[in-house]
Amino acid sequence: MNTEARPRQYPNDGRQGTGDGDATSVSNELPDDWIRLSQWVHCFCVVTFDLNLGQALEYVYPAEFMPSDQEVSNICYMAFPDSNSGCMGDTKFHMRLRAFQHTKHEMPANLQNYNLDCAPAMRYDTSHYWGFVYFRQKRDPNLPRGYFQKSLIIITRLPFFNLYYDVLAQLAPKYFEEGNELLHRACSQINKQWPALMVGQTLKLPLLDYNYHICIPKASSSSTRKLAAAAAAAAALAPPLTDEQPEELPKSVKVLASVNELELFHSLNYVIDHLYTLWELVITSEPIVVVGTSPADCSHMVQALVALIAPLEYCAEARPYFTIHDSEFKEFTQECNNRPIPAVILGVTNPFFVKLFKDWPHMLRLVDNQKNMQQELQKNTRNAPSASAKPAQPSGTNHNILNGSLGTAAGDSSTAGLHTKYKPFLKKDKTLIKKVLLGIKTKRPEHVQTALIRRHLLELTQSFMIPLERYMASLMPLQKDISPFKSAPNASSFKLDDFLATLEAAGPQLTSALKGDWKGLYRRFVRSPNFRGWYESRHRELQLTLQDLQLQALSEANLEHWAHDKQEVEIIDMILKLKQKLNLYSDKSQLEGNSNTAQRQIRAQIECMKELLPSDLRNVVNL
Repeated sequence: MNTEARPRQYPNDGRQGTGDGDATSVSNELPDDWIRLSQWVHCFCVVTFDLNLGQALEYVYPAEFMPSDQEVSNICYMAFPDSNSGCMGDTKFHMRLRAFQHTKHEMPANLQNYNLDCAPAMRYDTSHYWGFVYFRQKRDPNLPRGYFQKSLIIITRLPFFNLYYDVLAQLAPKYFEEGNELLHRACSQINKQWPALMVGQTLKLPLLDYNYHICIPKASSSSTRKLAAAAAAAAALAPPLTDEQPEELPKSVKVLASVNELELFHSLNYVIDHLYTLWELVITSEPIVVVGTSPADCSHMVQALVALIAPLEYCAEARPYFTIHDSEFKEFTQECNNRPIPAVILGVTNPFFVKLFKDWPHMLRLVDNQKNMQQELQKNTRNAPSASAKPAQPSGTNHNILNGSLGTAAGDSSTAGLHTKYKPFLKKDKTLIKKVLLGIKTKRPEHVQTALIRRHLLELTQSFMIPLERYMASLMPLQKDISPFKSAPNASSFKLDDFLATLEAAGPQLTSALKGDWKGLYRRFVRSPNFRGWYESRHRELQLTLQDLQLQALSEANLEHWAHDKQEVEIIDMILKLKQKLNLYSDKSQLEGNSNTAQRQIRAQIECMKELLPSDLRNVVNL
């Protein structure tokens, strides 16, 4: 396909709305009427290939949520495969797009509540969009180029891969038959019948033929806000029951065990021997490029890599599918040679990237069909991989295959596999690898293999993080150091040498069977964005805890006794400080849905202090 063509908005036939002044022809509803829809879906986009314009935006719905020009350009270029991959038929993949400054928005309170409660991997993202693409390519002799090429894209701020892939599989085939009216019906149903985003409860999402049942799990470290408060907020946002409510019911219920966890085994099966190397590369935020011939393979592999370190949040950049036309091309491909290679995982399909990324330290090259899979397995069996082997030719069926080769620099080989000079700090657990390989021989179901891998990696990541969590807890000041009459103390700073000194007695070897240089891995980890993101989050939690403890101390202090020998100006200063604390934590409690007893006691303290002042000064502090 022609990737040099400039994407533009496709000329309308008068009935389609793309947001260029014809929004009223599409819908009589104002943007405020799409509040519920906008929580789940930002908009639907349709991208087609026009012989004169190239990849062009044909349609957007709701038109009120038209992306910016730069976002339209990125969407159009990433809506189609970025190479002559021959992806005939239907292909599903996903992408991640940066939201540009003028389109960023403040989250409503209920979405802030949601982000406080959910796991980091499932947060509503105000700085990026997720795009879920259903690309169809088929021969059509009636068209000038002989091919029909079109993509339906769901643009959202939620990384719910399983949900949106399933929604795409239901909507896209019908869209290609029924056209834009199907998108109108789907948006209307989502807006009227889907509940507000909420964690810890079963959410029913009716859409055309199905009623999806999902549950967004509550993060283990989320705030103490009660679910009742969230339910009350959701009830306030619930659409009223009117005669306009659609009466049609979905035909069947589809329960999604997870909204965001893809099958790891699908992507990792042929690189399982290097699972621990990949885990180290991801947890230390090493730059990795995933090269394949299909955006489906690349996007799934990038997401599988990010999931290796769950529940730790991956804080570096990840682009499941990346093209040479992306607006962040210069930023991520190191055109400015005076900067280090960025911490990012990129999924690419254009062969141009292989030469461009020849200096990158880590490269995963994918093979995507069964014939090449058998060839790669035979090579591994003979233990004589050919250095001159050419990349596999694409086929209509997408399979993610790696031969697990390891040892050369990223640009030194064209064979499929993991190419890196990285020397792992830890020795791999051969027991797990044998279990997974035995499962392949016995044809164990993919979801069972995935559960085995996911559980093991979860325990490994927890073993790695527990010493860090324990050390962070030790940075908390003692209770006796918290005084109601002084500023709240700060948590002590993180000192790497002090932390490393704790590992001998309380290190990961207590909970993990893996042997190796744990200290060396920690030294590398603390220089990564993953550590910075984790540390900033934990340090912020410590500071908030200290503020809460001081507020509690203030509420219980005998301020009347304290004030008996104080000047009036000191009493007024204390009242103002109490008010400042009260205002700060009133906002915090309102956000978290809490009713704090300490705050009521602080208000009583303020009133008591006022009684100690003359009436004229009492009026001043009331202002």
